[in-house]
Amino acid sequence: MTRRTLDLIFSVGGLVLAVLILVLGLVLQNQANFADDYVHNQLSQQQITFTPADKLTDEEKQADCLVKWAGEQLTTGKQAECYANDYIALHLSEINDGKTYSQTSNEERAVATQLKADPTNADLQAQDEKLTGQVQTLFRGETLRGLLLTSYGFSIFGERAAQAALVCFLVAAVLFLASIAGFIHAFTTPKDEKVHLP
Repeated sequence: MTRRTLDLIFSVGGLVLAVLILVLGLVLQNQANFADDYVHNQLSQQQITFTPADKLTDEEKQADCLVKWAGEQLTTGKQAECYANDYIALHLSEINDGKTYSQTSNEERAVATQLKADPTNADLQAQDEKLTGQVQTLFRGETLRGLLLTSYGFSIFGERAAQAALVCFLVAAVLFLASIAGFIHAFTTPKDEKVHLP
């Protein structure tokens, strides 16, 4: 086999591979753009705004991200993570001594059972009303927190797709340049030069 033929085979193969990897990169970038746009649109529709800096409590000011985005509208996955973990979680921990919705709901059911046995007990009625309110607040807060963290997770998939797309673009560029070099070498090599195999 001549050296020129071998160079042409490798160059064409490299060019085809570069095109395939470029297409893969374009698909990944498209998915990254979709994730970014989707997260932004969904979060924007919620109309959540971070508390202004001058209205943050001392405890809230401990979270750097709450200070960083103070007064801004929540529109990104990172902001959703911050709001969920550093704002909502903080306030949920202040309800019923940090107990979760599930734990508080179990308490409320136990008190409701006691109240059925003693319906005139004013202390049980007050405790039931308080726990019912806490159950509703915790349910809403934990649901919103979960939805925000899901948006954050989706945004991370988008970031990873964008990183993979960048790698594909770089690999495609290297293969393209290597293919061009192969074509140049093929046409600057004498036609009859043979490949010397051991």
